[in-house]
Amino acid sequence: MSAIVVTGIGVLSSLGNNVQENITALKNGNTGIGKAAYVKSRYADVLPFAEIKLSAQQLRELNNITDESVTRTQHLALLAAREAIANRGFDTDILSDTSTAIIVSSTVGGMYLTDELYHDANRSTEGSAYLSNYDCASVTLFLQEKLGIRGFSDTINTACSSGANAIMFGSRLIQQKIAKRAIVGGVDCLSKFTINGFNSLNILSDEPCRPFDNNRKGLNLGEGAGFLILEKSDDVPAEKIIAVISGYANSNDAFHPSALSDEATGPVNCMQQALNKANISSKDIDYINSHGTGTPNNDRAEGVAMQKIFGDTIPPFISCKSFIGHTLGAASAVESVFTLMAIKEGVIFASKNFSVPDEVTGLKPHTVGSKQTIKHALLNSFGFGGNCSSIVFSAYQG
Repeated sequence: MSAIVVTGIGVLSSLGNNVQENITALKNGNTGIGKAAYVKSRYADVLPFAEIKLSAQQLRELNNITDESVTRTQHLALLAAREAIANRGFDTDILSDTSTAIIVSSTVGGMYLTDELYHDANRSTEGSAYLSNYDCASVTLFLQEKLGIRGFSDTINTACSSGANAIMFGSRLIQQKIAKRAIVGGVDCLSKFTINGFNSLNILSDEPCRPFDNNRKGLNLGEGAGFLILEKSDDVPAEKIIAVISGYANSNDAFHPSALSDEATGPVNCMQQALNKANISSKDIDYINSHGTGTPNNDRAEGVAMQKIFGDTIPPFISCKSFIGHTLGAASAVESVFTLMAIKEGVIFASKNFSVPDEVTGLKPHTVGSKQTIKHALLNSFGFGGNCSSIVFSAYQG
């Protein structure tokens, strides 16, 4: 039976502007968390952020776009999507074929330019150039136009699990023969809107975040874009296959708008269902890319869930957010790229900023980078509203 496989990847984060720069930084244990230079916020000088090292002008030059109403979110998405497409080797005929789908996840969308839109609304009677680029779907529409895509498209916003759900949706479109191939991923940029929103929840840390550490203080907001090319294994040469999407599941904790239950019902359900779909047991997982935000509630709930699924033999797990912050709707898309590269290169990256285990779970993330063959990796992604998703990525056996 033909499997759904990943055949192309592209990524930008605070660690680098392409796949190779990101993987090199992860191997070297670098961090992208620090002082922000480009985001317009009163907190830029007070709190650490994980900002991509590209100015608005640099983004316009890289994408050959002069229109200043194009958002930072759209620019980042275009760069990452183009890298994934080039990595796969698609030409314009493939992109414009109606059997090519695109699924984009984002929570920020055009809210990066809220102030500009607000100013126009107060001083202009002619409308605003920023209005059409404001909502989440504007990113997808922008990519369709710039890439020449005419097939099925959709935009997903399930908060921080959005990227994982975009990957799942693209996989299902191919399985159901609605599409032959899918460009899937997520993007979000730092914006005043989200910084103020998360600050009002009192979950932004004033130091680099410490996922799973007992003394964790909260998360660091970041920005990023990650895209994957999905196809059926029967349709592509073996040398183009990076890994297999062998299992996935989505559930809902149904507990609280911005918190998980102490029993971790949603995370347990999605992890177990993903394992079931992959037709493997918990003992087969070699590596976990945790959601790991660094907030007291999330880390403890995820730790409880892992203990329920894996018992006393939890495989090595890390939190990429200790390097790149929380990139919101881009998180599980960016982290999927990192997980795929861990499988391909046989390496477990080192989680950062950990020293004291949580007093309830006692769990310790993997803190020393190491070489290891990874046959199956589990990626977790949990969002506001209790939306919980897990994906199993597996090495391609040929």
